[in-house]
Amino acid sequence: MIPDMAIEIYGNASRWVRRFLPLIVPGGRVLDLACGGGRHALLLARQGFEVEAVDRDTEALAAIAASEPGIVIREADLEGGPWPYYGRVFDAIVVTNYLFRPLLPQLVNSLDAGGVLIYETFMAGNEKFGKPSNPAFLLRQGELLDVLRPKLNVVAFEQGEVDIPRPAVVQRICAVRGLPGRLPEPPPPVAA
Repeated sequence: MIPDMAIEIYGNASRWVRRFLPLIVPGGRVLDLACGGGRHALLLARQGFEVEAVDRDTEALAAIAASEPGIVIREADLEGGPWPYYGRVFDAIVVTNYLFRPLLPQLVNSLDAGGVLIYETFMAGNEKFGKPSNPAFLLRQGELLDVLRPKLNVVAFEQGEVDIPRPAVVQRICAVRGLPGRLPEPPPPVAA
């Protein structure tokens, strides 16, 4: 049984992430980078993936990891320390609401053949809605597309204002190392 907190976290998973889960090889190894409270780690583990959830603060993940054996937690300083996954590859990497530009090449290099990168974060223009507002944490127009297109095959890309889960200006990309298989349909909305 999923604890109440886990139900809330799982239900708040990004629609963008949920939409592209079918591109990941069944049972694959997935890295949830800068995973925060673990909403996507839980979603991925419940879908049968082997999940590595990494963040600089893993305290919020303890309850989820205790109830879900498919999640391995790693505490790491992604911005000040060495890349904790040197020499490892994943079938997918999920990143939401996080930007540290120097890691982008590491993410590409950490994808296995056929690996899927699902990325969604804030971009310039978000300052009108609040935080983040610092340009260091906001993508420039088309930035993910410009950085990733030469190295990965772009399956989908979006940028602009959204209302859900809250008003923001975001940029999203799903890209694959190699050619993607059948494209997934958008998921139905999560019932409130």
